[in-house]
Amino acid sequence: MTLFKLFTITFLSTVILSCGSNGNHKKSDFTILTNASKGNISNNKTLNLDIENKKMHTIDSVSYTLDGVSISNSINLENHKLGKHAIEATIYFDGEKQTALSAITILNSELPKVYTFKIINEYPHDITAYTQGLEFYNDTLYESTGQYKESKLRKVDYKTGEILNNINLDDAYFGEGLTILNDKIYQLTWQKGTGFVYDVNSFKKISSFKYGKSKEGWGLCHVDNTIFKSDGTENIWILDPVNLSEGDHIQVYTNKGKIVGINEMEWIEGHIYANRYQKDGVAIINPENGAVIAVVDFTPLKNLVTQHEGLDVLNGIAYNSKTKTIFVTGKRWDKIFEIEIVKE
Repeated sequence: MTLFKLFTITFLSTVILSCGSNGNHKKSDFTILTNASKGNISNNKTLNLDIENKKMHTIDSVSYTLDGVSISNSINLENHKLGKHAIEATIYFDGEKQTALSAITILNSELPKVYTFKIINEYPHDITAYTQGLEFYNDTLYESTGQYKESKLRKVDYKTGEILNNINLDDAYFGEGLTILNDKIYQLTWQKGTGFVYDVNSFKKISSFKYGKSKEGWGLCHVDNTIFKSDGTENIWILDPVNLSEGDHIQVYTNKGKIVGINEMEWIEGHIYANRYQKDGVAIINPENGAVIAVVDFTPLKNLVTQHEGLDVLNGIAYNSKTKTIFVTGKRWDKIFEIEIVKE
């Protein structure tokens, strides 16, 4: 590298670092102070904001926003969503204006509870199915499977394992989660940024849709006309039921930090039950703020299925509203387990 190039890079880096957020290429004279310890604060606390005035300007006024929404300098976090949030302060002083930026992470105030389970019934399951999505509709089980050149959409008699309807996805697609709403099946694919919509009765493909900020497709569930989508991170996106565009989202957090790998999901009695990829448990999530309120350890189940070379992780959770019970399985498992959650 020549001396000239080194000088140019150093100069440009200095200019970039000195640029203020208000576009005037001046570093802010102010810093936002919070009572968040190392940037973390629990949602049972009150967030207090103040300004460090480095050059002792005479401040006329200060206004704050949290994720672009105006707030006061003292706010109760009880009703706020968990996760990372951006804070911006606008400071007016001596006829000038500057902005200062900061960020906090809101954690849940309580430890997740740990639930166990008991098995009610066992049913046969296709041992070759790489289960990605599972959902009941009118007491019938629907399943989406993955792997390139193996991905399928199926309608299954869960009591016998008989496949009542089946279509294969194009070899270019890796099938992921599904949910069923208003006689339409919504199915995700993994990394192609595309989902499909089918008629639940004929399995005829009606349309497709594209993802937004969530680059990948992992899991789907719904309540009423609200559809939730996971993408393998801590984010769960809320989709428009008409055009499937991504709107708001929640971030899945405990009292310690974020929970990533959110995969197959099911809406059960007011909460989102979510598989975590490569984990043997299910997280029970508050859909309002993203808090993990409990976990269920399903580790013993994998030992109750046929052990073989292709056996993979727990994945697939469905709630049957007729029996009011939960069904779980895994990738290339030869059984589906009907279970009851024990919350004692």
